[in-house]
Amino acid sequence: MHDVIIVGGGPAGFTAALYSSRARLDTLVIERLFAGGQMATTYMMENYPGFEEPIGGADLALRMENQARRFGAKVINEAAVELELEGPVKTVKTTNNVYRAKTLILAMGASPRELGVPGEKELRGQGVSYCATCDGAFFADRVTAVIGGGDTAVEDALFLSRFCRKIYLVHRRDSLRAARVLQESLFSNNKVEIVWNTVVEKINGKFGVESITVRNVLTGEVKDIETDGVFVAVGNQPNSELVRGKLELTEGGYIRTDENMRTSVEGVFAAGDIREKVLRQVITAAADGAIAAYMAEKYLAERKL
Repeated sequence: MHDVIIVGGGPAGFTAALYSSRARLDTLVIERLFAGGQMATTYMMENYPGFEEPIGGADLALRMENQARRFGAKVINEAAVELELEGPVKTVKTTNNVYRAKTLILAMGASPRELGVPGEKELRGQGVSYCATCDGAFFADRVTAVIGGGDTAVEDALFLSRFCRKIYLVHRRDSLRAARVLQESLFSNNKVEIVWNTVVEKINGKFGVESITVRNVLTGEVKDIETDGVFVAVGNQPNSELVRGKLELTEGGYIRTDENMRTSVEGVFAAGDIREKVLRQVITAAADGAIAAYMAEKYLAERKL
């Protein structure tokens, strides 16, 4: 029986593990893949405090994990497949084992949202990607397209400009949502061509991406753009399938919490990108994790558990 089980090993999960293990709580982190979540796919981070020079997302993730381990947190790589939340004992079933704890912190994060167009699923991994930092180097000296207009899309386009000879940034509106500093860098990059007021209708190719069919939302004009790769950056969706019907969720599927990370079930907390919030960044995920761990400790103390 653990004091705290944390499901998810991103910045929220490992910050929660750091705080709970420093509080001398028996802490277990269950992560299905590798440390960091989406943070681990970020090539360079410039907006996390404490680093004068940019730090790689994977590097920061490993440091967070090692720091939590240093204070006694246990980390296992297994996929959670079922959660039992009601009652004083919470149960996490994985593909291999069953784990029990007095409190539970859900930090499963979010996953990239798909376009939902013909050719996307068929060519995934054959030119269609959701992680420029993971796959960008495979497109050296080639043409790629980034779909989206937020921070991630612009960061992806800028990152790809290190490798690719040309990048199309396809956005459905006439202005970008990305931070101003990112837009300034983008507009000064002569490798990037922005395709405004345009949506992707289809991704074309037999054994790999050859082109995308796009439609101008104002004129209705349809045309093909030749490209060797498509990087989709149109937002995320919460990884909340395990708690659907068990916790109160928003219409978008995010877990509802109060400012203390408490969910609709006593003893269950949520932190990071999986919960409803106005800003989803590494620093806010880490803050969520710290609060969730503190509240879990308080929950245990109040009940003398």
